[in-house]
Amino acid sequence: MASAVLPKIVVPQLLENDSSPELTAPQEAPDQAVADDEAPAVDRNADLSSKVASLRASATNSRELDCLATGVYFESKSEPLAGQLAVGKVIANRAKSGGRFPSSYCGVLFQRGQFSFVRGHSLPSVPRASRQWQTAVAIARIVDQGLHSSPVGNALFFHARYVSPNWHLRRVATVGNHIFYR
Repeated sequence: MASAVLPKIVVPQLLENDSSPELTAPQEAPDQAVADDEAPAVDRNADLSSKVASLRASATNSRELDCLATGVYFESKSEPLAGQLAVGKVIANRAKSGGRFPSSYCGVLFQRGQFSFVRGHSLPSVPRASRQWQTAVAIARIVDQGLHSSPVGNALFFHARYVSPNWHLRRVATVGNHIFYR
């Protein structure tokens, strides 16, 4: 029977006095995205395109904002900014509706049968370096912080123009390729 060579395990020595420099966790390479607390201030009077441009490089840094951005991304990434804002607004409206829908963005996305891109208990992966994802994150921030109004107002439902679900709901608006209802 051959003998195996085991790798040597290096154990760092403990510092015995307080005059030694503190041990710190290795610093990660700086990300191009801006953290939540470092997000740039947004001019509330600016147009939607300017707001998106100023927030495009920001990171989500929270599971809830990540869920909202993911919903915007998968439901409307090819839509105009107003259409993406409208989709984000519906997700936020559902979270704030009280009772009928879950009270969080993630809960709204994971509610059974509501969003076709959700499979099981996890969200699909997103190419986070893409411009479309960065735009979805900016839209999610704008929706979450109430930085821009949307023509869909308090809509709770939407569908693409090419489907006809025969809903008996009040049509609120049509934005891009989606029709919104209350």
